[in-house]
Amino acid sequence: MFKCKFMVSGITLMLGAPLSAFAADNTDMLQIRDEIKALRQNYETRIEALEQRLLRAEAIAGKSEIRAAQAESSHAQATPGTPPTAANAFNPAISLVLTGTYTNLSQDPAEYRISGFMPGGEIGPGARGFSLAESELIVSANIDPNFYGHLTLALSPENTLGVEEAAIQTTSLGHGLSVKAGRFYSGIGYLNEQHAHAWDFVDAPLAYQAFLGRQYGNDGVQLKWVAPTDTFLELGAEAGRGSNFPGTERNKNGVGSYALFAHLGDDAGTDHSWRAGLSWLHNTAKARAYDDLDHGVSNALDGSSKLWLADFVWKWAPNGNATSRNFKLQGEYFRRQEQGDLTFDTENLASIDRYTSAQSGWYLQGIYQFMPNWRLGLRTDRLDSGTVDYGAVNSATLTTSAYKPTRNSLMLDYASSEYSLLRLQLAQDKSREGVTDNQIFLQYIMSLGAHGAHKF
Repeated sequence: MFKCKFMVSGITLMLGAPLSAFAADNTDMLQIRDEIKALRQNYETRIEALEQRLLRAEAIAGKSEIRAAQAESSHAQATPGTPPTAANAFNPAISLVLTGTYTNLSQDPAEYRISGFMPGGEIGPGARGFSLAESELIVSANIDPNFYGHLTLALSPENTLGVEEAAIQTTSLGHGLSVKAGRFYSGIGYLNEQHAHAWDFVDAPLAYQAFLGRQYGNDGVQLKWVAPTDTFLELGAEAGRGSNFPGTERNKNGVGSYALFAHLGDDAGTDHSWRAGLSWLHNTAKARAYDDLDHGVSNALDGSSKLWLADFVWKWAPNGNATSRNFKLQGEYFRRQEQGDLTFDTENLASIDRYTSAQSGWYLQGIYQFMPNWRLGLRTDRLDSGTVDYGAVNSATLTTSAYKPTRNSLMLDYASSEYSLLRLQLAQDKSREGVTDNQIFLQYIMSLGAHGAHKF
């Protein structure tokens, strides 16, 4: 009985509770729900913003990958103003090229000369026996959306370190324009812009040695324009210090050298492609010294040097696929005019008279990849000492030779991959009048790290 009364009393108390308490609880629950909804919307907004940032980052990364892919497959119709680079947006691309050579020569390389030509720069076949050839350390990267930079350090066999190239280049000028500034290999000719490890032979053609001292580099600025046409058309101009052969260090303000070049190229069907070019280089020489080994004296030239170049390259590959078989025909023609004052025997006689010369030369080479990894190449070099006037005073001692230096080279190389190459080269060098130098070269070229695309 007592239990029943207690239950009735409890029910009565509950039924008599104020309705306002239920209203208050309902209000709190609604408020909590609203706060949860607001938090959810806030987090969704932040997540959406993060997703948008991720999409933008992926798009930028995608563009970098496309640029790298374009660089790897660059050819005569490459996109203008995009420097070849494998660097990503955050880290520079670093690579090392190791080169070594064994050389067997029938003549003493210390007595090497090119008859009828004033020597300059690095000429000759190099030292006999085993030697560590020039190795390169390359660092490159996109600096920001507007600039790209690269540095090439050369480690010589004599344990010296030099700067081959250190330049910046614009990437966002548009309209096919790009500007390069710093130290770089000139865009004249075809072979000059390529580093030695990308050459098809161990050494540079005789014309490059005689007229450019092996390869022409400069400190200055370069402007390039690639026309927006289906046919590849490139125009370029350079202005620089001009301290390298055929120029000299002048120790004065202003520009010491100028260069102009134009290149035209296209595809011919699916199997063929070609490129042709014309270039002009002007240098000023001030006391450009050279040792005349035939007379045992040192001479010097004050004057100007003007060089014209014509180059042509034709490539063939079945259906455009060069993996198994391909052929490349390459040639360049040089013509140089120099004039000024020649000082003969600077240490003793120091006789000075007017000097003028008009000389020419060319080379032609063919490279045939007859099966995967194996290539066979043949190159012929010809020089013409042309007409040289030493003036009335110096002509009594210095005479003009009608000799025309020549050289023929045969090479066979094997590349187990795009990063390693072994090469055998045989050459018969008749650069010096009355002397034949039979040459044998064994060479290795190994690339470590990022490997930039080679030019067409």
